Amino acid sequence: MSAFIPALDVTAPGLVALSAVVTALAIWLIIAAARLTRRPRNRPGIRVELVDQVRELKALGQIQEAVFLVRGETGMSQHAAARFVNRL
Repeated sequence: MSAFIPALDVTAPGLVALSAVVTALAIWLIIAAARLTRRPRNRPGIRVELVDQVRELKALGQIQEAVFLVRGETGMSQHAAARFVNRL
């Protein structure tokens, strides 16, 4: 049976290089997958009505309520929602 299967002549340096390439590819795939899960491509935009409501709350000095509203409507993190409110 071994006569039909050619033997692979892999030296130690070649095996190390192949292992390094496979490992680097696996790490790259994991990083790419993690980045894609943090930035979904199909998230809806922020509604104009929400921006108007947030501006009203901010004008009344109710910054925390505005941040809470943005988080509830968009699913943003606390930090991202606070940045959004501050930039309006």
